[in-house]
Amino acid sequence: MEGSIHINFTAILIAVAANFILGSIWYMPLFGKIWGREMGYDMNEKPKSSEMMKGMVFMVIGNFLTAWVLAHNMAAWTFVPETKAMSPLANGMMAGIFTWLGFYFPLDLSNVVWERKSWKLFFINTGYHLISMIVVSLIISHMPG
Repeated sequence: MEGSIHINFTAILIAVAANFILGSIWYMPLFGKIWGREMGYDMNEKPKSSEMMKGMVFMVIGNFLTAWVLAHNMAAWTFVPETKAMSPLANGMMAGIFTWLGFYFPLDLSNVVWERKSWKLFFINTGYHLISMIVVSLIISHMPG
């Protein structure tokens, strides 16, 4: 049916897994210690395994919602003239960067201003959000519905 939006749930599941792996690497070995200090955590105290499991479950749910909504938006954008003429790489990059710029970046900035989070924490979090959006968007754009 013309005008229908088709979403590839395999692409969403792959994007969820990739985003989970990216987040695990970003917030553990790459920036985990700095992020923890900037968040005010006691770095000598290990979180309980139940807290870690709860965090991972919520991370997967959040990753699914992000990928699902982004896939829906990207599918809807295909109705815009000239969008289909763009390569999957261009579509993925534009979707990822513009989603980050319009939704994540302003919220990350607000955390600095209103929650008095540090600029160091801002760059760690917004850097993750940018790369995450690009990775998810590229997976979805290369596996259309």
